[in-house]
Amino acid sequence: MRPKNLAEVAQLTLGGDSFDRCLANFLDEFYAAPNAAALSATPELLAPTHGELGMVQDAYLAATAEQLACDNGFSIPAWVASDNRKLHRPWFASQLASLRAVLLLESPAVFRARNLFVSENALARA
Repeated sequence: MRPKNLAEVAQLTLGGDSFDRCLANFLDEFYAAPNAAALSATPELLAPTHGELGMVQDAYLAATAEQLACDNGFSIPAWVASDNRKLHRPWFASQLASLRAVLLLESPAVFRARNLFVSENALARA
């Protein structure tokens, strides 16, 4: 199943599907037909069942929603501002120390604001 919104990404992840695959499938759908409704429904929190990884995923979903909303001229959904969608400690997409400086520089502002450090093309699809 290809998620039509970010809430479905969370639902599928809670059901045992891969977060990364579900998010990639969502991005494919979204880029094919961008719409604000795909960002507006509040995804269920993943942290209660997925622990620290779930906290990262919750923040990632919020950053994704905010970035896509900004890129497409949509209103930013209110749910992205929740404290449950921010990390208290930095998280880097790579554990290689040599790449951390690059991620610090490249990471889009909406990701950095949530203590997520990713590549500048983290939401790109080939």
